[in-house]
Amino acid sequence: MPSGLTSARNRPSPLTSPLLANTRHGFFTREGGVSTGPYASLNCSTRSGDDPAHLAENRRRVADTLGVAPEKLLGVTQIHCPRVITVKAPWAPGEGEQADAMVTRLPDVALGVITADCAPVLFAARDGQTVGAAHAGWRGALAGVLEATLEAMQALGVNPSEIHAVVGPCIAQESYETGEDMHAAITSADPQAARFFIPGKPGHYQFDLAGWCTFRLTRAGVGQVAALGVDTLADTQRFFSHRRRTLAGGGPIGHQISAIATGVQNR
Repeated sequence: MPSGLTSARNRPSPLTSPLLANTRHGFFTREGGVSTGPYASLNCSTRSGDDPAHLAENRRRVADTLGVAPEKLLGVTQIHCPRVITVKAPWAPGEGEQADAMVTRLPDVALGVITADCAPVLFAARDGQTVGAAHAGWRGALAGVLEATLEAMQALGVNPSEIHAVVGPCIAQESYETGEDMHAAITSADPQAARFFIPGKPGHYQFDLAGWCTFRLTRAGVGQVAALGVDTLADTQRFFSHRRRTLAGGGPIGHQISAIATGVQNR
């Protein structure tokens, strides 16, 4: 299908949340793109081995869904850290700095995070005029990326109590088997996180990443928070999953995107 032509049948249909109703946002699935093979079909990772033309078209479709220009769908080089970028001007695709979150008050700029089991978290001020997006794997969450995102929004003039946050599709507790080393790393640094582990098979636990992220946001004073409760590993049709790929023996993989822009889309 030529660039610029998206049939209704193959249009991305992102998940949304009423908590972010004053923004243009979406937790996009893997459906509605043009990529093939292991990247099928709405792969949005610029660091994957996907065909660049397919990747560009996929990201154009995401931008179009949100009502922004393709060059204004921004991303960072995610490294599981607590660094947050305050976006004051857009940058070229694929040239985002190393960070795991962004915030902005700029109009017509979409902030996108890439995931394939980690938790995408979208943030918005109550009036929808300040927004944020964070990539929260367990390492980034433990390092404080969610709290740092709230602090960056506060620096833009928004009190955490006026912020809504939504944890998007990520690996669910029943799918997230962990070892003693990860359990110890998390609970030694955040003892209150122990409640988000339940016993699994001998020497292992099942970890509730979304629940822990929600808890950390609430503890940090966010006004309202919710989790979509969608398991990326279990839903093979709609989501890419690193854990699923690992269990299958490895190989290339695509990533879905979650993105947010200020203001309500008028389309």
